[in-house]
Amino acid sequence: MLAGCGAGMCQVIVTTPMEMLKIQLQDAGRLAAQQQKPVMASPSKLVATNTLLSRSYNSGTISAMMAPQPMSATQIAKELLRTQGIRGLYKGLGATLLRDVPFSVVYFPLFANLNRLGQPSADQASPFYWAFLSGCAAGSTAAVVVNPCDVVKTRLQSLSKGSAEETYSGVVDCVSKIMRKEGPSAFLKGAGCRALVIAPLFGIAQVMYFVGVGEYILDNSPLSVLSP
Repeated sequence: MLAGCGAGMCQVIVTTPMEMLKIQLQDAGRLAAQQQKPVMASPSKLVATNTLLSRSYNSGTISAMMAPQPMSATQIAKELLRTQGIRGLYKGLGATLLRDVPFSVVYFPLFANLNRLGQPSADQASPFYWAFLSGCAAGSTAAVVVNPCDVVKTRLQSLSKGSAEETYSGVVDCVSKIMRKEGPSAFLKGAGCRALVIAPLFGIAQVMYFVGVGEYILDNSPLSVLSP
């Protein structure tokens, strides 16, 4: 469990910026569609808007005004670094720690114990299919256990909010607002899908570890010649 805790903390340092960029890219389509929804306006505003649109159409700039401008991960990262510094890429770090550290604490001991059940004897390893099933079971269980933290992390790392969407100042504020406005069931949103993703991911990872792909690559690399 301590080894899993340490592994989770090291992982968060690397993956938090990736998570930030992933969420912004996945959320871009929803925000663009929300911005294009028609809104009710007074007749005078409609006349002014139509006049502006007709002028823009005649000048050839209407498509640029109406079409959302997609941003790449690199552009988002540069903008965050420019406006918020390195802290911008690590927004939601606390929530990510709350998700990934407990995940590793649950996953590694659970996998070890489940995998041990498939060993024919104390000095023999379990078959590869058992390692796959153990990885699937341990990964999906850990994913469901930490899903509330994943919900909080996603809400905090979503930078662009709609006009009617809730904003959060931190982990505690996010948890309290979700509990008050959406109820406890909101913390389990996406738990099933997350378990379906994590299960084969860790099952395959354990099979690759069992087969010894990493050891084979390292043993045949130029660095192995330098080892004593």
